[in-house]
Amino acid sequence: MNDLAMDLVRLCLHNRDGSMATQANRRRGLSAAAADLYQLGFRVPKATSLKPKHVTALVDYWYGQGITTATVKNRVGWLRWWAEKVDKSSIIPRDNLELGIRNREGDQRNRAWSLPPNFSLPDARMVLSVRLMQAFGLRVEEALKFRPRQADAGSVIRLQGSWTKGGRAREIPVRTFAQRALLDEAKYLVGANSMIPPDDTFIRHRRRLEHETLKRGYTNLHGLRHRYAQNRYRDLTGWECPKTGGPAAGQLTEAQRTADKAARAAIAEELGHARVAITVVYLG
Repeated sequence: MNDLAMDLVRLCLHNRDGSMATQANRRRGLSAAAADLYQLGFRVPKATSLKPKHVTALVDYWYGQGITTATVKNRVGWLRWWAEKVDKSSIIPRDNLELGIRNREGDQRNRAWSLPPNFSLPDARMVLSVRLMQAFGLRVEEALKFRPRQADAGSVIRLQGSWTKGGRAREIPVRTFAQRALLDEAKYLVGANSMIPPDDTFIRHRRRLEHETLKRGYTNLHGLRHRYAQNRYRDLTGWECPKTGGPAAGQLTEAQRTADKAARAAIAEELGHARVAITVVYLG
């Protein structure tokens, strides 16, 4: 048992939430997660050292091992408990979809939506951040930490690892005049800074954004990433994805299957996912 596993056992013994069976399952599950992190090359010294990249790595690893979505959800529940007990609840997204976890196997509901023409918030930085989510498929954290002047490389935007989930730097193509205009607008507003006001912190600003969007009925900002993925699929293949009424996998010709596979790989990369299979959440 490594140092992290021992520290997690102590954390479990100190916080006896739930029945005896629940406690035992949680203790075993967290010890196994510590072992998985060690195997993945992470040397996490203690429970308070938990970071977003550890959560992302575990979810990707579990799916790579063929673990079912239901089991992954249970394990992430243990990670949420761990994060809560060390006062780090905010490092794990509340929505499982942001971790690439499906709501249930075979779920074909389309969660994509687009911003209305009259979309507004009380803060110009917030408005631009949300528009960046839609235009480039960014996560909330990425859109807030985004530095437009640093990211803009002409034909692509380059996201730094320090802005992204799991620390995975990536590039996203700039394909349209609307995207270019949005980048220029963001650069004009914040200069060399991020989209977070200079006198604010990431956590406070994110909470304010969530409060203001929820107050206006926008309950699922992650749905903007779904819309981006679906638009990109149509651009790359020439037809709609299954979630927007396009053909199912079994209806594709051999040439279409090749195009489908290439499109999904490109979209997974642009969204910052290590697993191409996760595109089924966005595309069907």
